[in-house]
Amino acid sequence: MNALNPLNSTLLPATERSGTAAGTLRVATYNIHKGVRGVGPRKRLEIHNLGLAVESFDADLVFLQEVRLHHAREARRFERTSFGWPAEGQAEFLAPEGYGVAYRTNARTRWGEHGNALLARWPIGDVGHHDVSDHRFEQRGLLHVPVAWNGATVHAVVVHFGLVHRSRVRQVQRLAGFIEAEVPPGEMLVVAGDFNDWGERLDDAMRACGLQRAVAPGEQRLHKATFPSLAPVFALDRFYVRGLACRTTMVPRGTAWARMSDHLPLVAELERA
Repeated sequence: MNALNPLNSTLLPATERSGTAAGTLRVATYNIHKGVRGVGPRKRLEIHNLGLAVESFDADLVFLQEVRLHHAREARRFERTSFGWPAEGQAEFLAPEGYGVAYRTNARTRWGEHGNALLARWPIGDVGHHDVSDHRFEQRGLLHVPVAWNGATVHAVVVHFGLVHRSRVRQVQRLAGFIEAEVPPGEMLVVAGDFNDWGERLDDAMRACGLQRAVAPGEQRLHKATFPSLAPVFALDRFYVRGLACRTTMVPRGTAWARMSDHLPLVAELERA
């Protein structure tokens, strides 16, 4: 199978950075489904195509969920494929040249683990991780990374919330406590990831944390659907911001994107509020 090339096959924003204002922060969030799709003998490795996808975002910050550092069984399964399982962790493998990488594990399983990652074009500071697991059947965490951007600090928090609404509400409460303790009030903040908020019920709770959902002015469709990738209906993947305003948002669509993960990515351009 030929590698997909999202750079040439999608409606992503132009990648010429000279056409982007210096005060614009381009961000992307993507649940990569551990770099693998399908089941049984039809299971296939998509991490190499995902690398092209991440590069095509041309983003300043890329928020990733369901990222593996290692997985013994999958590594054995795909070691003899044409491209093969990456020798390094998936976050490092996906990072375009020159990007900083932050990764922390959320969940450990028999064969490996997975967690959240941030890829940053700008210098990153000390990486923090906060456990927000609500019960033993779902291991969840917040990845916190301060990023030096245009002479200021942007705090990036990568999240992947639980499957039950009550758990998500409690996780937002823990997020609020984390922000109060770790993020200075006057500094910019982006919280992004897979919120699993099927019923669109978390916006009020996030506003109580001082965070507004990133929606572009005049956007006809308020909530950009990203799941399931083949026929997206639910806006599970989002940005919530403080001290920043949203200029544009978009979701790339098409067969190539539907193959790579069960989620579509969400891309936005932000500017200082």
